[in-house]
Amino acid sequence: MVTTLGQQLGELRRRVFVGRDEELTRFRDALATSGVIFLHGPGGVGKSTLLDTYARLATDAGRTVLRIDARHVTLGPDGLPRPGGDRPVLLIDTYELLAPVDDWVREQYLPSLPADTLVVLAGRHAPGPRWRADPAWRELLRARELGNLTPRAGRDYLALQDVPEDARDRLLQLSHGHPLTLSLLVDAVRRGCDPRTLADLPDVVGALLALLVDQAPSPRHRDALEVCAHLPVTTEDLLRSVAGDEAGPLFAWLRTLSFVSEGPHGLFPHDIVRDALDADHRWRDPAHYARLSRTLDAAVLARIHATADRRERLRLVIDHTVVAGARSRVTTCRTPAPTMQAYVDELRDGDRAPIIAMTARWQGQEQAGHVARWLDRAPEAFQVFRTPSGEPRGFAACLDLTPDDGGDPGAAAMWHYVQQAPPRAGERVRAWRFFLDRDHGQSSSPSVTLFVACQTLDNITLGGTAWTLIGAYADPELWAPTMDNLDFWHAPSAGYTVGGTHYPVFAHDWRRTDIAEWLTLVHDRQSGTPTRPTAEPTTGVVLTLPAFTDAVRAALRDLRDPARLRENPLQGARLLRRDEGRTLRDLIEAGTAALPPAAAELITRTFLHPGTTQERVAASLHLSYNTYRRRRDEAVAGLTEWLWEREISGS
Repeated sequence: MVTTLGQQLGELRRRVFVGRDEELTRFRDALATSGVIFLHGPGGVGKSTLLDTYARLATDAGRTVLRIDARHVTLGPDGLPRPGGDRPVLLIDTYELLAPVDDWVREQYLPSLPADTLVVLAGRHAPGPRWRADPAWRELLRARELGNLTPRAGRDYLALQDVPEDARDRLLQLSHGHPLTLSLLVDAVRRGCDPRTLADLPDVVGALLALLVDQAPSPRHRDALEVCAHLPVTTEDLLRSVAGDEAGPLFAWLRTLSFVSEGPHGLFPHDIVRDALDADHRWRDPAHYARLSRTLDAAVLARIHATADRRERLRLVIDHTVVAGARSRVTTCRTPAPTMQAYVDELRDGDRAPIIAMTARWQGQEQAGHVARWLDRAPEAFQVFRTPSGEPRGFAACLDLTPDDGGDPGAAAMWHYVQQAPPRAGERVRAWRFFLDRDHGQSSSPSVTLFVACQTLDNITLGGTAWTLIGAYADPELWAPTMDNLDFWHAPSAGYTVGGTHYPVFAHDWRRTDIAEWLTLVHDRQSGTPTRPTAEPTTGVVLTLPAFTDAVRAALRDLRDPARLRENPLQGARLLRRDEGRTLRDLIEAGTAALPPAAAELITRTFLHPGTTQERVAASLHLSYNTYRRRRDEAVAGLTEWLWEREISGS
């Protein structure tokens, strides 16, 4: 019979307790023995709730229970009572607060308890090195990390809370199964909210941060937390891009936090802490959030470019994609599937048959025939997604398009489309023609994540590309929002049909929105800054080499006529759009400085700072006028070549 309010609360909590089957089984087994269980995990993960259940199980088993919360005791030897009765069970919650007397607990208090005592210590931190260094404690201590609820347990909890079924998966995704977050989200739903991200619930985010994140000692420590939340993994050198010389001490401080873990590549926070910090930062100070995001994105990009190994480059891109995706409101960008140790590799002997087989299964024999022909014609275009054991689990192919389409309607349609602004000498047209996962087709899978990473790495590292087209997806409604977010517009006239399936094509012209502009655009969309809509550009100029050459000559003639110079076609060229602060004259001066001294002097005295006629310039240089004109034209050609290289390469 329930006779007190406390009993009523306990009964209600028991009704909604779900999961933790393994922890409960281990505790029931431990009740038959003695020893110490060290339960650790971040705040809000359910340690106290589990201790409530342990207390009930121990009582039901006839054992005497003593429950202690370290928040309510005085630090020191006299602050911990001794359990009484036969075969007592001692439960100590919030053990991290006893850190100052941890040595005394380990060396004196616990050893003084009766041998048949079962002890559970529950705190945020794992046992310290002195627990692990003692061979006797290693034998007696059972450390258990308490993680988030499994998806099944989370759904059971939401069902018990009468949450509508169509909202359950979304709440699980937002909470990562973190019990406290899940409970706060349930409360928000009951208040009539329909959250799509944590940023929709500032009050929930505030409550989480108050519990999960201890007060940072200074604004610089808060900055370090925000860096750690923004990056996939934080290293001291990446932190230095924001914190400068303070990076070392701040990195050491991050390592002490209970919700920050260490991996082979750096530090990373608990998922829900990352999401809460990010949502709070974005809501509280959007301008600072955008600046920090831009700084860190630049640091990550520099690291990618400085990394020679392609597999390591892809890992960096994948990590960044996964973290950025969690902040996106675009469905197909959000929560990319983990790669499950799958990796990208080049084509090997033995891959042909499984690649053709998975294509025939998912997309039919006609498409499989095109794959087979491209495997023969351009094997270097194929990238294979392998399981940890090395077998192909998926593949993609990015073709360098030419007029010779090999009888492929997809390649033909995409090549025809780009003729509206055809590639110039030295420029490439990159076309992602095929993509599949063996088990999931084009649905969410490790292969999708790897495919996106391959596209991103191709975009940011391959110079000299005029166009990138993505014509591998068969579901335009599913993928159009993602492509739109990435500034790839839908190009209906480039679409094609194979085997009864229509494949839409999405396009991007790098000469009219180059990689620097694109990265800024994608970053701004990610951080919530208003941007222009995605559409086939009507601005920007794509000049052929002859037209470019004529424009350089005209610019040199018109350097002293600002009105005519403003009308020069180079004003809309990529090499000038890339740096809004640089004028056409600045660019010509930079190119002139890069020429050999004699050629630079000719350009300077003839065009940049003409003090007299060209005939007198020739005479002052002790040259015949014909020789002067020939050398002047050679210098102009050298300047044009320098400028053209930057227009083509985008650097």
